[in-house]
Amino acid sequence: MTSASLSTTQRLVIAIAVLASFVTFLDGTVATVALPAISEELGGGLTTQQWVVDAYLITLSALILLAGSVSDAYGRVFVMRIGLIGFGIASVVVGIAFDPVMLIIARAAQGAAGALLVPSSLALITATMRGEIQARGIGVWTAFTTSAQLVGPLLGGLFVDYLSWRFVFLINVLPIAVTLVLLARLQLPEHPKGARVDWLGGILCAAGLGGIVFALIEQPNLGWSAPGIWIPAVLGILLFGLFLGRQSTENSMMPLSLFRIRNFGWGNLATLFVYAALSLNGFVIGVYLQQGAGLGATAAGLASLPMTILMILISSRAGAWAGRLGARLFMTLGPLIMALGALLLLTVSADFDYWWQVLPAMIVMGLGLSLTVAPLTTAILGAIDERRSGIASAINNAVSRVAGLLVVAMLSTIVGGALDLDGFHSAAWVTAALFAVGGVVSWIGIRRPAPEADPETPRPI
Repeated sequence: MTSASLSTTQRLVIAIAVLASFVTFLDGTVATVALPAISEELGGGLTTQQWVVDAYLITLSALILLAGSVSDAYGRVFVMRIGLIGFGIASVVVGIAFDPVMLIIARAAQGAAGALLVPSSLALITATMRGEIQARGIGVWTAFTTSAQLVGPLLGGLFVDYLSWRFVFLINVLPIAVTLVLLARLQLPEHPKGARVDWLGGILCAAGLGGIVFALIEQPNLGWSAPGIWIPAVLGILLFGLFLGRQSTENSMMPLSLFRIRNFGWGNLATLFVYAALSLNGFVIGVYLQQGAGLGATAAGLASLPMTILMILISSRAGAWAGRLGARLFMTLGPLIMALGALLLLTVSADFDYWWQVLPAMIVMGLGLSLTVAPLTTAILGAIDERRSGIASAINNAVSRVAGLLVVAMLSTIVGGALDLDGFHSAAWVTAALFAVGGVVSWIGIRRPAPEADPETPRPI
């Protein structure tokens, strides 16, 4: 993207959108490598570690769709400013937390504030750019937010080893302050639509996911027969069912009719499996390499660096290849290659050696991920008319986070109660299976749309 093709306002919008979303995506992964240090200082073991991740994902996942409506109703710049301030305050509270409860509540507040940032940042891009410039702007946004997720473990490791796990969260204050300054310079007239905000739908979604996740995380401690487990589980399922029941109209937060569009529906199903596998792998690698293999936090963060490098080198090319050959091939091969990489983690033994047991798996998974991400995004958003790209992106974003939310909640069941070597191997098998299902789903469902076809004409799935 050349600077001459963008106005000063458009360059400023991209910078603001990237920075605002960067902290949200970064915090989704940066905490993983800090989990052993957090539980060592505050206590709580694996359950606390799960809640540190899932408290953030519950509110982020449940409210990100609602936040799109709030942005339309009250103005994107105003909503983004509120989200930035809220995220900054919550980050400080996380950084000074003195017990697990305070930390978990503050993480939930971070997720709620972060939900205001992602849709409003994308909306700023779509509101100020059109055509090829808009596509490139979204491409820059996607590249930086994906990088944030991949470099998070390394950044977290450096802070844990050389400062404190608390600085992992306090560092957010700096980019937030910069973004607020840039936002003040943005002279962008806004005309809030006064759109109806489905507050009840947002509450149902958050409460439903919260009940389900609470039951999944706490059931290893109490058992499914305990009223404190099965009652929240049943209520969570009922409330989430009520939320889905409210989404049958075109003006809802998550129009279910979009899922009748073949590539959108099947693409989001593939997203569910692929991102569940990525979340499980990221959590297990970040924690086991420290607690099981005895590596420092920085070394554990560096473990995933090959994936980042391969994403930088290959991802944009994969997007171009998918444009010529279609997304189906890459959305099938990519997850299957990642499944092979996950199986290579079965070579990890008590006599640990990163270079021969982990690095090959990271390289193979990085190659598969690089072939998957851009074609997946292209297939899903390319199936939807650009006028509805905002809600389509928000739905796909929510699906990926719900996938991570649920798989982390089920972690204790997956690893057999403890993240020891046997638990690590169990997680590798499940990760490989999830990746493989994602590839099979893509092969079955994804099609290359005909050039003359109306991209928003529902096709049978």
